[in-house]
Amino acid sequence: KAQELVDEKNYSGALRSLNNLYNPDKLTEYEQANVLNYIGFVYYNMDDTKNAIRTYEKMLAIPTLEEQIKKQTTFTMAQLLTMEEQYSKALTTLDKWFTLESNPAPEPFILRAQVLYNLNRYKEMVSPIENAMRVARERDKPIKEDWYGLLNFAYFQQENYAKVRDIQKILLQNWPKARYWKSLAGAYTELGEDEKLIYAYDAAHTQGMLEKDTEFVTMAQLYLQAEVPYKAATLLEEKMNAGIVAKNEKNYRLLSQAWMLSQEDKKAIPALEAAAKLATHGELDQRLANAYLNVGNYSECAKSANTAIRKGGLKNPDNMQISLGMCLYNLRRYSDAKAAFRKAADTPRSARTAAQWIKVIDADLERNRQIKLAEDAARKKRQELDAKKAEASRA
Repeated sequence: KAQELVDEKNYSGALRSLNNLYNPDKLTEYEQANVLNYIGFVYYNMDDTKNAIRTYEKMLAIPTLEEQIKKQTTFTMAQLLTMEEQYSKALTTLDKWFTLESNPAPEPFILRAQVLYNLNRYKEMVSPIENAMRVARERDKPIKEDWYGLLNFAYFQQENYAKVRDIQKILLQNWPKARYWKSLAGAYTELGEDEKLIYAYDAAHTQGMLEKDTEFVTMAQLYLQAEVPYKAATLLEEKMNAGIVAKNEKNYRLLSQAWMLSQEDKKAIPALEAAAKLATHGELDQRLANAYLNVGNYSECAKSANTAIRKGGLKNPDNMQISLGMCLYNLRRYSDAKAAFRKAADTPRSARTAAQWIKVIDADLERNRQIKLAEDAARKKRQELDAKKAEASRA
């Protein structure tokens, strides 16, 4: 009758029927075990885990309980105690089950690792997980992804990053996911294996597993560290144009740096212009002025240099005055150029360079003066000759 009620999912009715049936004075120990086993099963189906546990405890207390039933019930108890978050008791019960089972499957080892995880006994997790994997291999069963995840966590808590690295490689080989690339990159960072770090990011990017602004910025920085600035620049520019990487001062600065290290000053200029507009200090305007100087745009160089000086916040303002002087010199604004070099000369380290430039300007001015005198003399001589010819013609 109880079986029929269970089949109908009338668990309350089944429980009443079984409780009426259970009478230790009238039942043999074997019969008691069967009834209690059924009562525990009904409680479990009613989601009444606590009463299920109490029922199975009563069942396990029967002295003549068959070994196979004792084994099955002990494992069920361990599972129920885990569900009830009674982890210490679950571990004790599970360890008791291991003494009864001579050939355990992989899953009970994993359950033990999960219980240890909940007890914050991370170091002890390693052994049962590795045993589960060993048994799975022996029985030609698949090793599950979440087992590696548990093992990875255990090693991570011990700061064993070499093991974390190796596990991430296995996970990526079998279950390629973005988070495993990131974990592998983190392991490389902790191990100081920077040369491998960029390959992890590169592979993740190739497989379309990078999505966040910070991930692409980090990747660009890694390219710069690996001395491949052109890749850093093209990556940043692509992602900024796509709206993935933020167009802020910091990222524009990084982009301009990548282009300049790639010997691409013309391409660096738009990024520097954008960064300089967002900056309150003059450092980026100084870089922009130097970029304009390198490409021979002396007019814009002078404008940016003056903006940098006006904004201030320069580490070496004398260097900016030198660059300004050079731009003004190339614009043939000699007086303004000399003024800039004189300001630079106020700083001892730039005094010699500034003095040399002033000498160059003075030499140019003197040469220009001599050329003008020669031109004036030649013009005067031509005029005299023309006058003599005219007079001779009249005569």
